[in-house]
Amino acid sequence: MITMPLSASIISGVQKLVLYETRARYFLVGSNHAQTKHRVLKIDRTEPKDLVIIDDKHVYSQNEVRELLGRLDLGNRTKMGQKGSSGLSRAVSAYGIVGFVRFLEGYYIVLITKRRKMADIGGHSIYKIEDTNMIYIPNDSVRLTHPDEARYVRIFQNVDLSSNFYFSYSYDLSHSLQYNLTLLNSPCCPGDEVTVHPHSSKQDSFDIFEDEGLPTQVVHGLRNEPYAKYVWNSKLLERVKDIVHPDWLMYIIHGFCGQSKLLIYGRPVHITLIARRSSKFAGTRFLKRGANCEGNVANEVETEQIIHDASVMSFAAGSYSSYVQVRGSVPLYWSQDISTMMPKPPIRLDQADPYAHVAALHFDQMLQRFGSPIIILNLVKKREKRKHEKILSEELLPAVNNLNQFLPPEHWIDYIAWDMARYTKIKLCNVLDRLSMIAENVVKRTGFFINRSDFYCHTLRPDERWGDLGGSLTSSGRVQTGVLRTNCVDCLDRTNTAQFMVGKCALAYQLYALGMIDKPKLQFDTDCVRLFEELYEDHGDTLSLQYGGSQLVHRVKTYRKIAPWTQHSKDIMQTLSRYYSNAFSDADRQDAINLFLQVYQPSDSKPHLWELPTDFYLHQKNSMALAHDRRSYTYWWSEGILSYLPVPYDEVPCEENMKKVAVKRVNRYDESTDTYTEFFKPYELTSFDDTFCISMTNSAREFMPKTVGVDPSPFTVRKPEETGKSAVTGSKSSKEETVLQRKTAASAPPPPSEEQLSSSSEDDSEDDRDDDGSVSQRSTPVKLLTESGESVRTQEDFLEHPMKETYGLNLAVLPAEDDMLIYERFAHLGQNQHKVERTEPSALENAINVVPVSCFAVDSIYEVSPPRVDKESREVFEGHVLTGLGQVRALCREDTLMYREYIKNRYM
Repeated sequence: MITMPLSASIISGVQKLVLYETRARYFLVGSNHAQTKHRVLKIDRTEPKDLVIIDDKHVYSQNEVRELLGRLDLGNRTKMGQKGSSGLSRAVSAYGIVGFVRFLEGYYIVLITKRRKMADIGGHSIYKIEDTNMIYIPNDSVRLTHPDEARYVRIFQNVDLSSNFYFSYSYDLSHSLQYNLTLLNSPCCPGDEVTVHPHSSKQDSFDIFEDEGLPTQVVHGLRNEPYAKYVWNSKLLERVKDIVHPDWLMYIIHGFCGQSKLLIYGRPVHITLIARRSSKFAGTRFLKRGANCEGNVANEVETEQIIHDASVMSFAAGSYSSYVQVRGSVPLYWSQDISTMMPKPPIRLDQADPYAHVAALHFDQMLQRFGSPIIILNLVKKREKRKHEKILSEELLPAVNNLNQFLPPEHWIDYIAWDMARYTKIKLCNVLDRLSMIAENVVKRTGFFINRSDFYCHTLRPDERWGDLGGSLTSSGRVQTGVLRTNCVDCLDRTNTAQFMVGKCALAYQLYALGMIDKPKLQFDTDCVRLFEELYEDHGDTLSLQYGGSQLVHRVKTYRKIAPWTQHSKDIMQTLSRYYSNAFSDADRQDAINLFLQVYQPSDSKPHLWELPTDFYLHQKNSMALAHDRRSYTYWWSEGILSYLPVPYDEVPCEENMKKVAVKRVNRYDESTDTYTEFFKPYELTSFDDTFCISMTNSAREFMPKTVGVDPSPFTVRKPEETGKSAVTGSKSSKEETVLQRKTAASAPPPPSEEQLSSSSEDDSEDDRDDDGSVSQRSTPVKLLTESGESVRTQEDFLEHPMKETYGLNLAVLPAEDDMLIYERFAHLGQNQHKVERTEPSALENAINVVPVSCFAVDSIYEVSPPRVDKESREVFEGHVLTGLGQVRALCREDTLMYREYIKNRYM
């Protein structure tokens, strides 16, 4: 029986859209990537304020949708009497629907018109929104104008959708990889379309292959209810969610997504970083602090690092690992007074919370999503001349202690307080060493997710740290239970460095679990850690811009105390940029976020958004009315959570928490499951840049030294002089350095003469030393290949200078005399190669007898006999040349029919 992995069946949802318009209707035609299956939405344009959408839920073929559009064009042209013009015009092409929004007039539709592929996980593409188009739906003849409509549109468009918004047609970005792959552990029955309960009691592994007695089918796609907290357009789709087919619904997240390639001796390993910013209590730095009455905190971001062996792009057969950690503001009622703008406004506690009610709501959400243990790493200052940050620590610790007294001891919330800023100022203290100790303890307790059991190499090369690793073991691998929650005051600079250190520790365990390294330990100044550090700094800069208005001020190099002196001026500029953003632009950005998330919905019966003195009651809606069912102060967790800890309640196999997931199965011979045809499209003309559009950072290209004889392992510690860039320049200049080295290598002059070598040997002797005192590889080839034959090594030279200096290994047996003679001739030939003319092929015969190994009569580096070309190929080539000269030959009947069919299928 022929089988196919699950990830090959990627087609899910509508991926290409074309909007057609008439005076009375909009027709939105959506298709899959191959444009073989189509759906049609009809949107009424005669309603001035209401949204009327009709979805017939029918799947059209290409010919059927073409006939439908033709009839619509003919019908509208006849009705309007427009014989000379089209009744159906094409308005815009798009890749997805962001949503529908209404202010004071009619509805708008927001479409994604440009996208860029950012990552690939198991064959599922993740795209970044590059551009959008906002189209007003009602016709001008029925439009009811309002004077404030244009202002609301400008505020709404202040949310730049082309800045760090991501989506995927077939992968749920709102959930972690661990959650998504637990859906594959559910049994499913064959059929056209079935419903799977991922929380059923059975623990059998998901069988992607059909039983032998049934038709051969494969899973087509998985559809799950997204996690609302991290979806940013759920309110924009709420109006049509129950009307249209689920294929039209596409959920977007806000945050960061980056992917880099780690090459381990040619084996590709993809490191993907996904950050999901919460849409609850969202806003800018000084305007959103602490938590709201629902337990949602400001600047809450879930960061997930996914490591997978890219040589197998399949969830079913590949190796995937992920680790999740969280950052977020201190879960208390607190804020900062910005009435008199200053760099550090005073912190104030807005409301007394003696029973830690808001903290209980927050940690209840975390226990439900992540399980236990919940570990808090609090990095705020402990000692201050004037109490500022210390206020938060003095409130958070009693709140955690109050909640812990009602939890079983094995599920207590761990609280780690460490004054990172004060520790940094002590010269003899190493901040990252202390963070490394904390990270090791955290990762050991929470564990991480991997979808396969331990390798045999773990038995051959056991490590003591692997035995007491936390998490939960399953039949198919490991599951992360619990999470680290890191915070400082802003959750920007200190938090990002702490998260990097924890991620670095987790990365070592993940690579060890995948069988890539011998022990779960990674050192700084290796290609792997440099690549991971650059990825995390991009992640930190992006999140800092979204919340604070500037990039990171303090980076990993700052806390390693290797930052260049020029970094101080950059830090000052980032601080000023952050201050300017907080003082002048944050209020407008906050209004835009409130309007985009529909926290505020315009209406003629209430004040306008810009007239509100504060948005406090928009985000604290529960404070406006008394709760009918008050939560207990002692049993502060949701029902059912405690009985399944440490496993997250969202992922446990229980009937009480059953969530339906639609799983569609189709015949594997259906072209919609043919991944190659779907994405590489051999049936039409494509460009290389469109097919392979991800430009990933590559450890071998950007970080590995380009000198000869360098250890290619990405886990080898490199010194600044080895890497070709000092610690001062930083990793950002590695790409420029790579380009410069390539250009230098391409235009390198011939090797120097013996006199030049003797004159420069003394000057370069110190610079060409490695750390162990051996001679660097840069001088070795030059020493061997001088013009005189005397400088070529003899057997005695091999005894005095081992092969390890040159090739990095020792030969137990010395070369024979015949081999040495051949080597001497090869060295002589190589040294004089630049003097040989192309018209003197006989020089090769005099140097050494070369036995032809190919079918060509003449086989050398200078010439080959031309291959024979058949008559038909020569005619095609001659026709191509004549076409370029303007002499077009007449096409035969078969070519004409073929071209017409291509144009018909492609553009009509």
